[in-house]
Amino acid sequence: MIIQKAYKYQLKISKSRQQEIENKLTSFAGCRRFVWNKALALQKEKLDNKEYIFKYIELASQLVFWKKQEDTKFLANCHSQILQQALKQLDVALRNAFSKKSKQKFPKFKKKGVNDSFVYPQGFKVDTENKRIFLPKIGYIAFRMDRPPKGTPKNITISKNNGKWYASIQVELKVETPKHTAASAVGIDLGVASTVATSNAEIKAFKPLELKKQEGKIKYLQRQLARRGKYKHNWQKTKQKLNKLHTKVSNKRKHHLHNISHKLSKNHAMIVVEDLKIANMVKSAKGTAEKHGKNVKQKSGLNRSILRQGWGELIRQIEYKQEWRGGIVIAVNPKYTSQKCSKCGHIHKGNRKSQSNFTCLNCWHSENADINAAKNILAAGHAVLACGETVRPRDEIYKHIYQLEAGSVKQEPSCRID
Repeated sequence: MIIQKAYKYQLKISKSRQQEIENKLTSFAGCRRFVWNKALALQKEKLDNKEYIFKYIELASQLVFWKKQEDTKFLANCHSQILQQALKQLDVALRNAFSKKSKQKFPKFKKKGVNDSFVYPQGFKVDTENKRIFLPKIGYIAFRMDRPPKGTPKNITISKNNGKWYASIQVELKVETPKHTAASAVGIDLGVASTVATSNAEIKAFKPLELKKQEGKIKYLQRQLARRGKYKHNWQKTKQKLNKLHTKVSNKRKHHLHNISHKLSKNHAMIVVEDLKIANMVKSAKGTAEKHGKNVKQKSGLNRSILRQGWGELIRQIEYKQEWRGGIVIAVNPKYTSQKCSKCGHIHKGNRKSQSNFTCLNCWHSENADINAAKNILAAGHAVLACGETVRPRDEIYKHIYQLEAGSVKQEPSCRID
């Protein structure tokens, strides 16, 4: 079995070469952004004229021509593979945008200072003994190595975040097919007040009080930024403070989610999650100029709370960690999971008295509402396996469940999907 991993390290640029190296890194990121935007503009022009878009080979030949032009000859100073990789990534993004299987949107133009990065597909060297990386046309750069990368390096991505440069090394490992050491299964309910509630009565919250304090500082800096003259010196200083605070909150969230996903994947061979359409759940309720939305303030607050928890990132982490450990992840229909009693199966919207309290109107079973929902999610996951179905990707599992509910697939008498 071959798996892919990425190791991310912060670069340590020496003071003697700091200006030189940072200028080169910024220049390479700018050249990559310029080629992406120029190629994307050509592709959009083709689409507007209802013509076939350029293939990668055609764009690569255009790249040779751009390097010789007077106004774009600065591209010759950049490593050629960085620019070629940008065209390859654009080609993949366009293919995914028009693919029915993929859910990715049409690629956008890149802005200066937003997600500055570039990729070396080959030619780089990782020296773990001296803790340094060799980048073509730049030279050796030291990095902060907390653990050495294991496996064969395939490519390296250099990115900038909050004024610091990072190197992400993607490696390929050949391992034996893993077999999970645990034998238990767990259902998880994703919530707003708490990030995760499990069917075995555990609740993990993302320190809401600490986040509120940080969000208060962010709001203060945003008001301060609005009063500054755009792109002036004081505006730049406030913007830098704001970016630093956003990065701090983001890092805390990632640390929290990694702790949860590691514990879940380590202790449970099967994890059952809800197949939530998060993008639809956080859509704005403002409406249009002609038809205004309802409860806009409340909906925006709910959207903020959902995005604060990072549900999508948590599910992504659980999926790849389970794959590494030999476990499985099953996605089930979230319908009625919060209204159904985990003891008697009675479904009624009045069962959930409040955000945290669940009391069944039929059998009077009472417990935490999120834990009750997690038990229902686990039961739905067992129902999928009880039908004799193999564990498949989340979309395929749901397609089958919806067919069962619609009656288009014959259902075995012993199989019950609640």
